[in-house]
Amino acid sequence: MRQAISERPIEYLSIPCVAAFVGISTNWMGVNMLFYPIEYLGVDWYRPDKNCPYGIFGWQGVVPARTEKMASRLVDIVTKDLLSLKEAFSHIEPRKLAGLLSSPVEDAVRRESGEWWAYVLKPVLPFVLERVLTALSRDIEDVLDLPHVVLDAFVRDKIVLVELFQKVGRVELDFLVKSGFGFGFVLGLAQMGFWAIKPYTWTLPIAGSLVGYVTNWIAIKLLFEPADPVYIGPLVLQGLFESRQVEVSDEFGHFLESRVLSSPQLLGALSNHNEEELFVFLRKELPPPIPEHIIYAAMQAIRNVAANPEKYDEIHRYVAKRLNIEDTLSSRLKLLTPKSFENLLHPVFEEDEIILIVVGGVLGAITGLMQTRLGWGGHNAKAKAVATLVGSLSLSAFFFFLPEIQQKPEVKPISTPTGNYESAYDRAPPKIKRRNTVLRPKNF
Repeated sequence: MRQAISERPIEYLSIPCVAAFVGISTNWMGVNMLFYPIEYLGVDWYRPDKNCPYGIFGWQGVVPARTEKMASRLVDIVTKDLLSLKEAFSHIEPRKLAGLLSSPVEDAVRRESGEWWAYVLKPVLPFVLERVLTALSRDIEDVLDLPHVVLDAFVRDKIVLVELFQKVGRVELDFLVKSGFGFGFVLGLAQMGFWAIKPYTWTLPIAGSLVGYVTNWIAIKLLFEPADPVYIGPLVLQGLFESRQVEVSDEFGHFLESRVLSSPQLLGALSNHNEEELFVFLRKELPPPIPEHIIYAAMQAIRNVAANPEKYDEIHRYVAKRLNIEDTLSSRLKLLTPKSFENLLHPVFEEDEIILIVVGGVLGAITGLMQTRLGWGGHNAKAKAVATLVGSLSLSAFFFFLPEIQQKPEVKPISTPTGNYESAYDRAPPKIKRRNTVLRPKNF
């Protein structure tokens, strides 16, 4: 074996280099198959159901295909472990918010019910609103369905859930892709030795299949295992995602406040999706002499405030500051056990993990077959071996640096029922020192 390799070093060196390319490229494809395409692409034939990402001749990203199921798991975490609407709304000062809402409610009453009603209600409106807001803080969970608000935000626009997973898991996804190069190269060395001993037509395809399969499998396992830290002398071994619990918690809180639970989103859900509950609540809290058309006008005022965040920016700044959803989510997420914390991202992989691993194996086999058919790796075709070596390393470098090329600058959109806007109250995304290793010193 040593003699065969020494006689054709370039040809044999091309084998681990191609294996490294197979590792990084198949992992890159596997990561992209998690999220894209957003809608099913291909012939919708022999597709088990609309939530299945694959058909005989088509594919949809795993996350978009299973949005409702994955979002439901996130909803459970948020509503059961992280956030209480009653607690959050208890921080709002009814008198302060009543003063801010008086003007838009008066305008709505004037439009919907006429100038006379606006004139009659104006002197008592701040006091009535304060009474209503005090009761709303107490009964908010009966009026606003938080699980529905969170689930609807993800299901209505699948790209929101895709962006959430990509944002909080970008270090893990980057590791998954780049680790394919190192794992592939190491396995390629074994593949090279096997080819030197058994230079048969089936050697490289089978070895290539193993490289594609094993690199995907190892990388996914290292993301989440072990969940709890394992101490090895001065070092700590822990799944990459769990080891970043503090960093991920900050990003998760920021994303959910700005894209799912922003002030415009909550007020929009209150006045639109929970319209019936809001009317019943207002009818109960307002004095009987106030007619129903005034109640509907007040509800329309809330819709206007939600739909025009630029115009009513002061209201949204106040609500967001008092609810303090970002800090609440972040601080409580940091307190979860590593196993519970893992549920934020692991569902993305465990749903169809085997498909992504098998795809890596199939692509690895195809690449190995190309090596054999074209006389690469072990045959007396030095020019082709050099071309293979340079080409595989160049393409590997492309996939290695692609995440940095594709990385978008941080933006700060605030979701509203009608689009996004940038508010003065929105804080910049947290500055995070990123860890990209599963093994670290104890005090790191």
